Amino acid sequence: MHKTYYLFLFFIFSQVFTQAQQVLKPAGVPIVLRNDTLFKIYAGQGMFAVRERADIITKRLNTILDRLDFIADSVTVKNDTAISVISYKSQMIMVVNNKDATFTELNRPQLAAQYQAVIKKKLGLVFENNSLKQFTINILEAVAVIILVVILIWGINKSFRWLTLRFIKAWESRLDKLAAQGAPVSYAHRIFPFVSNIIKVIRILIILLLVYLALPILFFIFPSSKPIATQLLSYVVDPLKGIAFAFIRYIPNLLTVAVIFAITYYILKLVKFISKEIGQGAFTIKGFYPEWAMPTYNIIRILLYAFMFVAIFPYLPGSDSKVFQGVTVFLGVLFSFGSSSAVSNMISGVVLTYMRPFKIGDRVKLGDITGDVIEKNVLATRLRTIKNEDVVIPNAAILNGHSVNYSSSANTLGLILNTTVTIGYDAPWQKVQQLLIDAALATDGIQQDPKPFVLQTALNDFNVGYQVNAYTNQPNKMAVIYSGLYQNIQDKFNEAGVEIMSPGYTALRDGNSIQIPDAYKPAGYTVPGFNINK
Repeated sequence: MHKTYYLFLFFIFSQVFTQAQQVLKPAGVPIVLRNDTLFKIYAGQGMFAVRERADIITKRLNTILDRLDFIADSVTVKNDTAISVISYKSQMIMVVNNKDATFTELNRPQLAAQYQAVIKKKLGLVFENNSLKQFTINILEAVAVIILVVILIWGINKSFRWLTLRFIKAWESRLDKLAAQGAPVSYAHRIFPFVSNIIKVIRILIILLLVYLALPILFFIFPSSKPIATQLLSYVVDPLKGIAFAFIRYIPNLLTVAVIFAITYYILKLVKFISKEIGQGAFTIKGFYPEWAMPTYNIIRILLYAFMFVAIFPYLPGSDSKVFQGVTVFLGVLFSFGSSSAVSNMISGVVLTYMRPFKIGDRVKLGDITGDVIEKNVLATRLRTIKNEDVVIPNAAILNGHSVNYSSSANTLGLILNTTVTIGYDAPWQKVQQLLIDAALATDGIQQDPKPFVLQTALNDFNVGYQVNAYTNQPNKMAVIYSGLYQNIQDKFNEAGVEIMSPGYTALRDGNSIQIPDAYKPAGYTVPGFNINK
């Protein structure tokens, strides 16, 4: 029992001692040969410190490298009672003492044999790589790589030349077809140099990439330039590796973003389906007009997309970066200061949608512009006048002004067109009213029912104002209907021999002809002379 207990304590103390040795073990000084670390030494030798001893060993190895040849078997180890000497022929390389072995798990002869093997291997490789034969092989390999690169560049140039010729032929054929069809080809002529330059840029980029990838191969052929090759490859491999690792790490966040996007997408599909059904009248909601359906869907879509962006923003790559956040804030400030009028028009567009002042196709008057509504969007409304002039009016201007809709009641109540004429007091008002009604009924576009009616609007100094009012359900033809109405009024009054002296006339009639066309004057009519009474 006691024996087992003592063995256990011994084991514990030995482990603690070993770990303490490892903790207290110095870092060691490396023996470096041509940028390659052979081994490390941890103890000094005689009056030389560790660093000085390492420098001496390195100098002796470099002296051996200055020889014209190297025989690996000439590296020998001689073990004495206290030291082990590693030599190359008659030249001593280093001495291994017992203190060196205390920093390893080997005894001194074993450690010396290990150092000997490392020196033989490394020196052999250096001499092999630096030999005349190997140098010649390296030169030939480099020449072969250069020739291969030149051949590949020649092949790339030839391939792109062939591709350019094929492109030119196809382009000319296309231009001939366009010209035969009477289509303008000026745009095609302008776009051709752009596409041709893109092909040239792609060719140059491929050649540069080929040359860049060939350089590491050339540098890797020669041992002394291998670090340069590794560095050049790292410029390409490290970014690709970083991108690949970043993508792998981003996969969980990507799945979260995909789930949020999928939920938003299917909610929008449901809302769009309901909006279409309401717009087509498949079902109705009390107080909700069908023309509100799609605008409401667009508003919901914008809000859902905004919510989706807020939800996925923390999962975007670089969202926690101060630069990314700063750019986002900067763009928000620019949007706030630079889009006040645009935001005002957008809000006005939404308000106008639910006010329903007009719809596409209505004849309206917005401010002093009269025309048909051909487009409504969130920022502006587009009108087309009877002269085919397209006028764009900002929604904010429409909301802040007044609008007249000629079409909203035309199909139900009928749009009343009216015009006023002034007739002298000598014409019976019953006859004038009947003439105006007859003129209205004879006009194309005027409804027979409800019947036109006349209002006497004024008793002026020299005439009476008569306003004819007629119904129409064709507000988009207002200008033509008015023109026809004016023509018929002239014809009806001329046929009845009633003068239209708008806006006024004097009472002096002697010596003046009646103001109607000659065709409508009575037979044998003569101009009265001046009548002077004494």
